[in-house]
Amino acid sequence: MRKGVYGILKARFLVNEDATKNWRFIVFCIFLAILMIAYGHNYDEKVFRIAELTNEVKELRSEFVDKRSELMKLKMESTVSEKMEERKIFPSSVPPQKIKVTKPAEKSFFQRLWK
Repeated sequence: MRKGVYGILKARFLVNEDATKNWRFIVFCIFLAILMIAYGHNYDEKVFRIAELTNEVKELRSEFVDKRSELMKLKMESTVSEKMEERKIFPSSVPPQKIKVTKPAEKSFFQRLWK
């Protein structure tokens, strides 16, 4: 047991005659560790980007609601009439009337033929 622990502490497994197997395994473990670290960083970047986009969507949604309410206020008849009074255009005192346009009935082909 003592020789095993000292051998590991002195890294004799790296200089023995079958050390190439050990070196291959160590390089493979290092490669896997680098891959895991890279994927972890990539994942963190995506999480931060998603959080950033979520905040941006919330800001844009609130701006949309503000602009929509402002538009509704500007579309009100009272607001429009106030703006038009500055240009000396006043609302009509006579209510509007509906104009109906009637289209004359078209004669069929046979009616036009016998005329």
